[in-house]
Amino acid sequence: MDLQLTNKSALISASTSGIGYSIARTLAREGCRVFVNGRDQGKTEAAADRIRSEVPGADATPIAADLSTAEGAAQLFPQLPDVDILVNNLGIYEPVEFTDADDALWRRFFEVNVLSGVRLTRHYLPGMIRRNWGRVVFIASESAIQIPKEMIHYGMTKTAQIAISRGLAESVAGTGVTINSVLPGPTRTDGVEEFVAKVSGGNDFAAFEKTFFESVRPTSLTRRFAHPDEVAALTAFVASPLASSTTGAALRTEGGIVKSLV
Repeated sequence: MDLQLTNKSALISASTSGIGYSIARTLAREGCRVFVNGRDQGKTEAAADRIRSEVPGADATPIAADLSTAEGAAQLFPQLPDVDILVNNLGIYEPVEFTDADDALWRRFFEVNVLSGVRLTRHYLPGMIRRNWGRVVFIASESAIQIPKEMIHYGMTKTAQIAISRGLAESVAGTGVTINSVLPGPTRTDGVEEFVAKVSGGNDFAAFEKTFFESVRPTSLTRRFAHPDEVAALTAFVASPLASSTTGAALRTEGGIVKSLV
């Protein structure tokens, strides 16, 4: 399917690996001019090079900046004043018991997972409105609506993203700008594989996966970790002109974990 994204420009925050990288690569395949972002210049350049090697003719530009801080965002904006598509993918997670999560941890998660997207959207949204076309996508999580007891601080930030997305969509009603959130479930990224190796003592991933979906996410219908490309496919569609009637939505790609009809 042609998503009609040729020559659209897209910034994907935290896109040197994992879901962000898959989104950047998928958009590049659809003809987007993608801006690959990460904190480290070398890793960011390597990710852009990898996209160009995997997608012949891809237009992938590295743009290093720590978007978890206001200072980092301020460094980015002069380099990239406008984009057609903004994917707010930057996020961190860490299981911490509620009684062990101090104020500093709560502030750090809010700063990284919530305010990073707020700052980027606040900068790029006015240009989208002027051009009467634009896409903003927040990569949230099924943890936004099924708060994990081991990561309440994380779930809170994902709920906040959905609320922001919906409010922003209402604020641009009647324009050619759409704003949505995408809710992945457990996804087999490099970071997840490293986490699994650490908590399981290096045991077989398949064994961990089976136990995880039996005990931690038993409502899953797919009963497996998603591949980042599966999240990227939905995100690319939502970012395209073909999804012009989809806005203000929280779109689930979580393997049926959430037991809800809508």
